[in-house]
Amino acid sequence: MKRSKSLFAIPDFSLSPRIDQVGAEERASRFTKRSIKKESKLNGLKLVLNMIDLTTLEGKDTDGKVKQLCYKAIHPHDAVPDIPTVAAVCVYPSMVKVAKKALGNSGIKVASVATAFPSGQAPRDVKIRDTKYAVNEGADEVDMVISRGKFHAGEYNFVFDEIAAIKEACSDARLKVILETGELGTMDKVRRASDIAMHAGADFIKTSTGKIQPAATMPVTLVMLEAIRDYYYKTGRMVGMKPAGGISKSKLALHYLVMVKEVLGEDWLTNEWFRFGASSLANDVLMQIVKEKTGVYQAANYFSVD
Repeated sequence: MKRSKSLFAIPDFSLSPRIDQVGAEERASRFTKRSIKKESKLNGLKLVLNMIDLTTLEGKDTDGKVKQLCYKAIHPHDAVPDIPTVAAVCVYPSMVKVAKKALGNSGIKVASVATAFPSGQAPRDVKIRDTKYAVNEGADEVDMVISRGKFHAGEYNFVFDEIAAIKEACSDARLKVILETGELGTMDKVRRASDIAMHAGADFIKTSTGKIQPAATMPVTLVMLEAIRDYYYKTGRMVGMKPAGGISKSKLALHYLVMVKEVLGEDWLTNEWFRFGASSLANDVLMQIVKEKTGVYQAANYFSVD
């Protein structure tokens, strides 16, 4: 589906706002001081679980491993009622059809990485074929990586055009654009890459592939949320956010939700507009939900290892 040229006209990205890194870090730290108790905590934990993209992206992935992950996505904890499913299962394009069949009519999305994930080092025509293959196999969402080499070389129009081309190749699938913030170096570059991705048609902007450290951090996510807010005020178009990698504890995930609510508002507090790319987070959230419901922690071996 082609996008309106007027909506996605290329602005001067050199004019992206400068970011006060110390200020961003200080503001982000304030969200970690909030205390969430009892019913609000349980509701928050359920919301976090419902926002997780369970992910397996390894060379040793098999049909059986993907099917097991899909079962967990549908049945996070068989012994505890009223637990929501996760948002999506994310796999390589070659595993999309397996995941799609295993998830059936559960309502859980199938996401697929594409565009020479995780490096992004491939010609554009290869990236487009990779994307179209994933979509034709049944992917509801595509997670692409930007060409960071071109970005660092200052070739912002190249990055813009490539994202726009991948968005067109996605057809009706939603596009998450991975900035790989751990390689960008400065908050100014994070903001500029966020602006490029959104103006080029991204449905989500995402911090990381999970293959580079540091991955998601609260200050970086704050800068990206503020970019989404400014873009929304300018265009009226909502864009989603996905911090990925480095979020393994429920308490930290709840702090992220507080930050999203205060920066963007409650409209973004659904899995349509906010996701966690953190499979290891799921078990900790489940452990905390069981604790809130029963008053007792279950041992880690009560939960599957993915």
